[in-house]
Amino acid sequence: MFITRVAILAQETAQPVSEKADLYPKAAELITAAVAFAIIFFFFWKWVLPRINTLLEERRQQIQGQLESARDEGNRIIEEARVTADQLRRDIQANAEQEAQNTVARAQDEIRAERDRVFNELRTQVGEIAVELAGRVVGQSLDKQAHEKLIDDYISQVAAGEQGTN
Repeated sequence: MFITRVAILAQETAQPVSEKADLYPKAAELITAAVAFAIIFFFFWKWVLPRINTLLEERRQQIQGQLESARDEGNRIIEEARVTADQLRRDIQANAEQEAQNTVARAQDEIRAERDRVFNELRTQVGEIAVELAGRVVGQSLDKQAHEKLIDDYISQVAAGEQGTN
């Protein structure tokens, strides 16, 4: 029964089909749509857009903070690298200076050793010459103990003469 009634109502309200009339909206529909659009636009303009702008500003500040933090971190890393490089340079320089001092010290030790060796050879040669001269002057050979005493005395005189001239 309900279906029959709906069918009767549909026939009574049915209007002739006009393509031109069905194509354009009626004035009441246009006014209702314009009012609805105005209400939605006002709602968006009053509450949604300010919230979106606030969110965008917060996001911009967050990104800017991250960029500044990254820049600070980059500067800190560069400063650490600079300090490390300076320390490395000082260490290398100190090692080079120490090596140079060690080389000079070894050279001085070698020079002293060579000087002592030459001095001992000279001492031996001078002693032999002195003994030979003394033997010729005295006309006899000296024994080993007298020979060493004569050498030591002569060297002492020569050393005293060198120190006195300096």
